Amino acid sequence: MNTRALLIALVIGTILQLGMVLMGHSQPAVKSLFAIGGMGFSLVAGVAYGLAARGSPTASRVLYGAVAGAVCGFIGIFVSYRLGDVPATLLVLGTLSLLRDRRAWGVALEPGLALT
Repeated sequence: MNTRALLIALVIGTILQLGMVLMGHSQPAVKSLFAIGGMGFSLVAGVAYGLAARGSPTASRVLYGAVAGAVCGFIGIFVSYRLGDVPATLLVLGTLSLLRDRRAWGVALEPGLALT
């Protein structure tokens, strides 16, 4: 794991997630894009990790890119939940979905990797 790359990815993803959540709290048009925006910003965090951790093994970049995307996604969902914009069940379901999606992107980019 590249700690510096993970921190960079988490900061980037969390800033994007929180910006969307705070805007969506008062703007229904933005709130309607929470799902696609949240997944997209988590993807950005995962790609940021992969780029910042160049030289690390591919499997490690995929795994920790997925972690970065899921963690910043969880933070965004948690803030949205605390603001009353999403149900509590989304904390678990949304985070697991983000984790799965980021791993799937990594496998698509590196076909020799397995999802297990």
